[in-house]
Amino acid sequence: MAATVSDFLLERLAAWGVKRIYGYPGDGINGILGGLERHQELLEFIQVRHEEMAAFMATAHSKFTDEIGVCLATSGPGAIHLLNGLYDAKMDHRPVVAIVGQAARSAIGGNYQQEVDLLSLFKDVAGEYVYMASSPVQIRHLVDRAMRTAISERCVTCIIIPKDVQELDAVEQPPHTHNTIHTGLGYSAPRVLPTDEDLRRAAEILNAGKKVAMLVGAGAKHATNEVIQIADLLGCGVAKALLGKQVVPDDLPFVTGCIGLLGTKPSWDMMMDCDTLFMVGSSFPYAEFLPKEGQARGVQIDIDPAW
Repeated sequence: MAATVSDFLLERLAAWGVKRIYGYPGDGINGILGGLERHQELLEFIQVRHEEMAAFMATAHSKFTDEIGVCLATSGPGAIHLLNGLYDAKMDHRPVVAIVGQAARSAIGGNYQQEVDLLSLFKDVAGEYVYMASSPVQIRHLVDRAMRTAISERCVTCIIIPKDVQELDAVEQPPHTHNTIHTGLGYSAPRVLPTDEDLRRAAEILNAGKKVAMLVGAGAKHATNEVIQIADLLGCGVAKALLGKQVVPDDLPFVTGCIGLLGTKPSWDMMMDCDTLFMVGSSFPYAEFLPKEGQARGVQIDIDPAW
């Protein structure tokens, strides 16, 4: 049984599969730091030299392991320092959970030392889910929803925990009463499939192309074999967005390398001369490196409809 809110918080994160937390100590998270000392068998605490690095390291952890990244910072300036690294995660669509301290509940609203309006501060970078705990009963559903939202939406989420709440007695199971929320562990991603009609339309466009160019991004990183197979079938070249560098090796004869501001001339030449563009898993932002509007027909595969 968890003794304090901090103990339960860490046990719940571990139950979600979190193995390490990147952070920097501070008075506003003393309760959580005490819990990390008591639960070294569950979680490894990586102490950085600046909170900004904690967020960048959590983001890198997510990028290189496909696991969720977790960072920890104290209230006020410590929380503010996380922002640069968290925006990196937001822009690259990586799941990261930020856990930050806050002034004690009795002081909130009184311009207390290092008191910052953290809900407003994190509303942009963690807009999909940012909430502050005011009761131990909330901790279970705050952790579960922050984790599930970060994973499913590939985004940054944030949990704010006032310093006095961190040391209250834990409530592992909310009472089965009105005005309580009950949540569970785990998330399984759905299998997303196109309609038969969309597949036929895409095949017709690609098969009709005489000079097909393919652009792959981070969304294709688990489809290396499929990318190689379709490139062989279409006889097309493959350019890579920066986040798609790992999708296919550079030594394959049809891979033209990166595209964009740090791209190669073969990628540029291919895009400027193609009659069909096949874009897979990329939100590539530099339109000047793509075919001019009306020059080429296009097919795009992306899990996010916004792109």
